[in-house]
Amino acid sequence: MSAAGRRRRETVRNQAAELFEQKIKPLEVARRLRVSPKSAYLWHQLWRDGGVRALASRGPSGSRCRLSPRCLEKLAAYLEEGPAAHGWDQDQVWTGARVATLIGRKFHVSYSVSGATRLMRRLGFTPQVPARRAAERDEQAIAVWKEATWGEVKAPGRPVTASSASRTKPGSPAGRRRAAPGAGGASPRS
Repeated sequence: MSAAGRRRRETVRNQAAELFEQKIKPLEVARRLRVSPKSAYLWHQLWRDGGVRALASRGPSGSRCRLSPRCLEKLAAYLEEGPAAHGWDQDQVWTGARVATLIGRKFHVSYSVSGATRLMRRLGFTPQVPARRAAERDEQAIAVWKEATWGEVKAPGRPVTASSASRTKPGSPAGRRRAAPGAGGASPRS
């Protein structure tokens, strides 16, 4: 969760505490603060047991980062250098798997691919998906083929006529005859 989200949640909890002090019921607090009744009841119980301090945030949930702030700075620098500087010279793409491997090599700490991806995002990077291309691919030959051969091989498109994508309505309305007003409506179905 972002810092702004944590501040908003803290503000909402403080507002809830003020409302509880005014003897307002948890359901009404939930309605006023636009939170779930379950949250309001939980906050009410915490407030009853420990006051306003019990509603204070305990920081972000989840496991703590296994890299120190100094190691995080080093990791950001390694990511800035690019994948080629660390042995991935096929393409210049950081994937979650590569970052997890890099963390293991440099810091001797094991991270899952999803954990490495979250860490990348925290540092301001986004994981990329490498383009899967054959090593033998010849871009120049492909461009020549597209210009010279593709036009000849390509099948002609559909003729431009009144058509419809609907199975129940053949043709466009412009091509249909109109029935006279009061002429009996639709024809009988078979």
